[in-house]
Amino acid sequence: MGISVGIIMGSQSDWPTLRKAAELLDELGVAYESKIVSAHRTPDRLWDYGRSAASRGLQVIIAGAGGAAHLPGMMASKTRIPVLGVPIETKSLGGLDSLYSIVQMPRGFPVGTMAIGAAGAANAGLMAAGILALHDAALAARLDAWRDALSASIPEEPVDD
Repeated sequence: MGISVGIIMGSQSDWPTLRKAAELLDELGVAYESKIVSAHRTPDRLWDYGRSAASRGLQVIIAGAGGAAHLPGMMASKTRIPVLGVPIETKSLGGLDSLYSIVQMPRGFPVGTMAIGAAGAANAGLMAAGILALHDAALAARLDAWRDALSASIPEEPVDD
């Protein structure tokens, strides 16, 4: 099976956050690629990536960006496959700028928007796996097992530190 998830980011500084999506996909055995695709600094790369995504076999794109955070929305305008947006936490506004930019898409170009930062990136990995699991029974079983293990790791009663 080929690569089915693309993880793209606006810059190298976004990778520590988006690595959380990659780690979840690794854990679930989902093949992905990771690329730097800046909406502002490499627009031709963005256009090429979006136009070729479906024909290359990608089924979901996880796009993370901070600040103006145009990458997820612009990618959604260039491809029909689902785009999951991860707002990157910023120093100036804590990621609210990224969140607002990603979540406020015009009709016709939806982006599934996750929470700000690492938790959002991890959930994007899980959401991508869930989308793929709709047509992959083996992945569905791995995802169910992962969720069962998470539930089992939560104690029933609190303990003193």
